[in-house]
Amino acid sequence: MLNTRILKPADEAHSTPLLIKNLLLTGQRYEPTQEIIYRDLVRYDYRTFNERVCRAADALTKAGVKAGDTVAMMDWDSHRYLECMFAVPMIGAVMHTINVRLSPDQILYTMNHAEDIVVLINSEFVPIYKAIEDQLTTVTTTILLTDEADKTADLPGFAGEYEQLLAAAEPTYDFPDFDENSVATTFYTTGTTGNPKGVYFTHRQLVLHTLGQATSMAALDSVRLLGNRDVYMPITPMFHVHAWGLPYTATMLGVKQVYPGRYEPERLVQMIKDHKVTFSHCVPTILQMVLNAEGAKDFDFGGMRVIIGGSALNRSLYNAAKAKGMQLGAAYGMSETCPLISAGYINLEDEAASEEQRISQRIKAGVPGPLVEARLMAADGSFLPKDGVTQGELVLRAPWLTQAYFREPEKSQELWAGGWMHTGDVATISPAGTIEIRDRIKDVIKTGGEWLSSLELEDRISRSPLIAEVAVVGIPDPRWDERPFALVVPAAGQTVTAQAIADHLMPSVEEGHINKWAIPRQIAVVSEIPKTSVGKLDKKRIRGDIAGWLESEASCISSLD
Repeated sequence: MLNTRILKPADEAHSTPLLIKNLLLTGQRYEPTQEIIYRDLVRYDYRTFNERVCRAADALTKAGVKAGDTVAMMDWDSHRYLECMFAVPMIGAVMHTINVRLSPDQILYTMNHAEDIVVLINSEFVPIYKAIEDQLTTVTTTILLTDEADKTADLPGFAGEYEQLLAAAEPTYDFPDFDENSVATTFYTTGTTGNPKGVYFTHRQLVLHTLGQATSMAALDSVRLLGNRDVYMPITPMFHVHAWGLPYTATMLGVKQVYPGRYEPERLVQMIKDHKVTFSHCVPTILQMVLNAEGAKDFDFGGMRVIIGGSALNRSLYNAAKAKGMQLGAAYGMSETCPLISAGYINLEDEAASEEQRISQRIKAGVPGPLVEARLMAADGSFLPKDGVTQGELVLRAPWLTQAYFREPEKSQELWAGGWMHTGDVATISPAGTIEIRDRIKDVIKTGGEWLSSLELEDRISRSPLIAEVAVVGIPDPRWDERPFALVVPAAGQTVTAQAIADHLMPSVEEGHINKWAIPRQIAVVSEIPKTSVGKLDKKRIRGDIAGWLESEASCISSLD
């Protein structure tokens, strides 16, 4: 430890802790009349929002919530969710954002593991809750969230309906100072094996992430995404890494915010039209649903900017969005990183390059944001060069990375082995610092002693006009260890064969982008590709499905002659 110079502060100097309550101050100052909108049901300005946060805090306190307690939320994206993302941690409690797309057994596990005390539950999810209530071990109180006229529910420990509780609560609340390292939020990330893992973030981490995100998205001119004159609507669920942290950033900036409730493509498109939404973010599968909606058929999105994360942004989706007037850019992060780590960036040198090169930069994982360190690590723990060619596991350091999994010491040690967070992603880093994700370590196709990137194959296959959607995985091969296998959904009215895919990929072989043995010799033609609860390709299930089809010689499989 360096022996640096540290001076004694004045006796009455105040060292301000980095707390979520400080993010609430500025939106009302900058744009007090900007609105927060929920579907076609609720709209109010920032002054009212701040008052409602105070009322929510008072109502929760009266319901028995104490500092250190965990409060669970089961709701679609709403103004209520946004209010509780502030009110719960600001009274010193922990906000547990439950993934409502998990199975009932997984929801039960996460609630017991997180030791939830109070549950705020949308009336749509009451049947799920009723099915597991007898097995919950720590919950004492429930609060109903509903858009319906009936404000009652048969729930254990029922404290009342949210709006009625807010109406009876005080409009002001004296939020205390406390340690900035106090846990503010928690949620559970699912993997391919075992139970979901609890990720948690402190007030300090969330505040720094918000400031870093605002810098990346509002201050870099070439990719400016979000300012306080924009209209923001998330299409990433608020239960998934706080909707990537954007609601905190939007609130800090005083941005007009639109919350759509349940994600229904036609409603999303209509809300984009009605409210002139200029900025959003989502995974590729959700955006594809929006672009394919009937309401989007002849609609020009007018330059609406959308960040794509969770899965790779391929050229086909980029072009499809651009044709409808939408500007896409890629970003990278994961549940454990809060999540923003990097985003596509066009520097002065890139601006002078060809359009093809600029697009290539936009769809990469991008340049690490402020305060982020990114390195490549070999299997032996040594660091690899940032030459844009050498591949290794991407490892990270940043002030907002989760420091452990909740009550999972062995998995926490794996996550932080060697003092760097291990992402499980294979990447390259250019001399200028641009990250390009090549694949998940578990999804890299190992064939003939070489590594094939399933992401690159998916990107190149997706560019065929015959293809609406594609996933590529490695399947066992006695000669080559593994070989690529493609799962494809044909575009409307198209017929797809393994030979057609091979013919489409041959120019990429001739131009030296891929080797000939990267061409899948077998494909399966399906109507839908399996996805996870957050819209990512479910490659574990895809491998299982393919194994079954191969064993039964299913008719969906097409092979090269």
